[in-house]
Amino acid sequence: MCAMFYTSPPSCVHRIRAGLGEAYLIENDAGLFLVDTGSPYCERIILRRMRALGRDDLRLIFITHAHLDHYGSAAALRRITGAPIAIHPADADAITQGETVLGETRGRGRLLSYLYPWLEHYLRPEPTPPDLLVNDGDTLAPFGLSATVWHTPGHTAGSCSLMVREHLAFVGDLLSDGRQPHPQRYFASDWKALRDSLVRLQSLRPTWIYAGHGRRPIHGAMLGTIITALAD
Repeated sequence: MCAMFYTSPPSCVHRIRAGLGEAYLIENDAGLFLVDTGSPYCERIILRRMRALGRDDLRLIFITHAHLDHYGSAAALRRITGAPIAIHPADADAITQGETVLGETRGRGRLLSYLYPWLEHYLRPEPTPPDLLVNDGDTLAPFGLSATVWHTPGHTAGSCSLMVREHLAFVGDLLSDGRQPHPQRYFASDWKALRDSLVRLQSLRPTWIYAGHGRRPIHGAMLGTIITALAD
């Protein structure tokens, strides 16, 4: 069972570096649950971690948003494991078409936006029709995980965060953790909505936050400073 600790991240969450992004396996007695899948062709990396855990019972693949570095290996993992794929309806068309919609760019995001068409051509993300559309407030309890879906748009229209047992937040690209934790600052479908989503995340009072990019979880106490940085 996944034990929750306030002073250190729980051992039931397994971070996996999967190409350009992070994937997270959540382990409990009911099975494994995958949040994001990284880039295309990273399914073997995730399967290796599952084997290392001695588990082959992947129950659900939850995609935080439809960018290729987050859903890229979802279709392959579904074929291999049989686990269904869940995403918010607003991002369903993009993942179904195998597309990445960047929205408005800022800073380094302008340069990266020129590289993305080449990246899509090279990686060729597989079109991935989802099995399950999840909306704000939906629970994953029927799959065996005490978790709630929260719609946190801004980076994409359908960006969602997953709150596990009201303590752990998996937020996709709402936040990143490079040298220091910081809000999304390169791509957004709606920059105001992104800030509002951060404020909403803060109101949920997570203890640990798992971002789509970064080597370590972010403590929830840092959210105030992160939101202030976005305002600046």
